[in-house]
Parts: sequence; structure tokens; C-alpha cells
Amino acid sequence: MGDLLFSQRALREADAGLGVVTQAWSPLGGVNRYWNDNRDLVGDPLGDPAVTEIAARYGKTPAQVVLRWHLEHGLSAIPKSVRPHRIAENFDVFDFALAADEVAAIDAIDTGVRGGPDPDVVGPGYFG
Repeated sequence: MGDLLFSQRALREADAGLGVVTQAWSPLGGVNRYWNDNRDLVGDPLGDPAVTEIAARYGKTPAQVVLRWHLEHGLSAIPKSVRPHRIAENFDVFDFALAADEVAAIDAIDTGVRGGPDPDVVGPGYFG
């Protein structure tokens, strides 16, 4: 699973039915934020008005709100950072919870469009 722009609800529900915790790689938008080889971007989840408004309400960053959204859904989010202050920020998501209407507002951001390459077509040499 990727970020909230392509949240794959059916996959998450199937995982839950099997007792599997879904892992979210690139939970902060990854490829949608950094893809730079002329492919169309789906959008930046950290800049979405629903996310930024909720972040302002809680005094949190958009990234913290997005990580909290993952936790509200019972997902295992794996954000990447090499910067100590960002790593600390990513952990600072346990002192607030999103209301049901806030979770729903973020759920509505889902475009249903994969931001990166389809895993069924990626193979040796795809990126090179």
C-alpha cells in the first residue's frame, strides 16, 4: 500500500480479514511528491487542503496528520527520513487523535490512481 491518494481500501479490508496488518510504504506521498522524470503526478497529499486544515487545527505538520490517519486505520506506516528532526517529528503523532469526520475528509482524498509504476510491470532495468 502506498499513501492516502491510493489507499487501496479493498486490499486493506482483505488483509484485515486475514489478520494481516497492512504496511504503508511511502505513507507521506513518496513518489507523488518526488517523481521527476516527466510522469504525471497525482498530487501532493501533504498540500491537500483537508490535510493542511486539520494540521493547523491540531498544531501539527501535514506529515504528522497523514501518519496519524494511517494509525487511525490500523496501518503500519513506514515513513522514510534521514534527518533527525524529521524522524522525531514522525514519532510525535501519539498525543492526538483524528475525529471520525476528519478521517473521512482525508479518506475522500483517495484518487484511486497509483502514483508510481505498476508492480506488475516493474522488472530488471525498469528504472535504468
